[in-house]
Amino acid sequence: MIFSSAVSMARAIRSKEISSQDLVALHLKRIEEVNPKLNAVVCLAAERALEEARAADARPGQGVLHGVPVTLKDSFDTEGIVSTGGTAGRKHHVPAADAVAVARLRAQGAIILGKTNTPEMTIASECCTTNDLFGRTNNPYDVARTTSGSSGGAAAIVAAGGAPLDLGTDTGGSIRDPAHHCGIAGIKPTSGRVPKTGHIISHGLGPLDYLTQVGPMARYVEDLALVLPLICGSDGVDPGVVDMPLGDPAKVELSELRVATYTDNGVCAPGPDVTTAVEAAAQVIGAAHAQVRHAIPEAIGDAGTLGHQMRSADGHAWLRRLLARAGSDVESSSVAWMLEASKPVTAEAFSCILERVEAFRSRMLQFMADYDAIVCPVVPWPALPHDATVRDDFDNWSNLGAYNLTGWPCAVVRAGTSKEGLPVGVQIVGKPWREDVVLALAAHVERELGGYRKPDL
Repeated sequence: MIFSSAVSMARAIRSKEISSQDLVALHLKRIEEVNPKLNAVVCLAAERALEEARAADARPGQGVLHGVPVTLKDSFDTEGIVSTGGTAGRKHHVPAADAVAVARLRAQGAIILGKTNTPEMTIASECCTTNDLFGRTNNPYDVARTTSGSSGGAAAIVAAGGAPLDLGTDTGGSIRDPAHHCGIAGIKPTSGRVPKTGHIISHGLGPLDYLTQVGPMARYVEDLALVLPLICGSDGVDPGVVDMPLGDPAKVELSELRVATYTDNGVCAPGPDVTTAVEAAAQVIGAAHAQVRHAIPEAIGDAGTLGHQMRSADGHAWLRRLLARAGSDVESSSVAWMLEASKPVTAEAFSCILERVEAFRSRMLQFMADYDAIVCPVVPWPALPHDATVRDDFDNWSNLGAYNLTGWPCAVVRAGTSKEGLPVGVQIVGKPWREDVVLALAAHVERELGGYRKPDL
């Protein structure tokens, strides 16, 4: 039962095949078994979860996630549960209210088991989920390897069967990269789809606002399709959210889609395992009678550098302010290296960066005029060993950061296995507001290529 989908769990609770209390207890037991190896769950709310499960069993039918246990990335405020964001200043911080996305899940009956590990302030370095409060999270397919970040704790515990779903956030790949590394599914929605209110990187960062998005992470694509509509829509606080209709993936005709696919984007050549997975995904999409063509957005090679320039243009003063608001000592922070290495540019140089970003976005839109979706790599490699070093530039993450800059929706789903037995995901990118197309293609790839596979943990 704990390796089934959230959709199946909710159905089983409604039909009284299992009680919410028993389901919560099973997940708590699984967390107890695997978390010493993974260090994925950093705060457990076991007694509260069991109490809420007993109450759910006494009043059935209170929402589509009624009685279903979930975990939540520790960067989200959760009422009554310590919410640190991985930063020392919030070591004992207990919010008085839930983040908006969290509140919307709970309103549909979800029960919070606990919080999952994230790098400090969700700023991942060296493809890793670690911080000075809780340490490093390990990959459930090989504990000597990384989960990537920043939603690494979420991806690890979901893959290991400790929760059917979690909420992640994505500023430069923080949902998609951990999903790829841990063999699960995740979606970064269109910029402006989900409020960031109550997240440690919230709205209010000016031109950086549209980079960060909130989205679900789960073992199965059907759970992404279930949860995404629950968390969308304006909250009357986050000024960047737009109340756009959300399409139904079940109504998407794959045979009517035009799909671009590429492996090597010109600045970041993937390894053979990643190439094979992307080619397999493109092949099964083509077999569904979609028009699949090899094509690379010409602008994408600029994405890594542009994203870095945009985030660091003020010398990371925005990050200093966030740390100060959290009550964390900037100088002893785990991201101090980033602050020390970053110098602010002039106002004229910043305006030039913004102009180049908008030119990039325009060129990407012009490319997408001929396509409904893109199938491409996430990063060049499966999960790396913890002590691995990678080329010190931003091109390695260009396939991720490009679509934060555009703000387009992207899903990741497992499409293969490396020669070492590690999961390999592929990224499916859609036009703005077309999460239905992205999820329909992800579900097809999952069906045809097997999707999630249980780790031998």
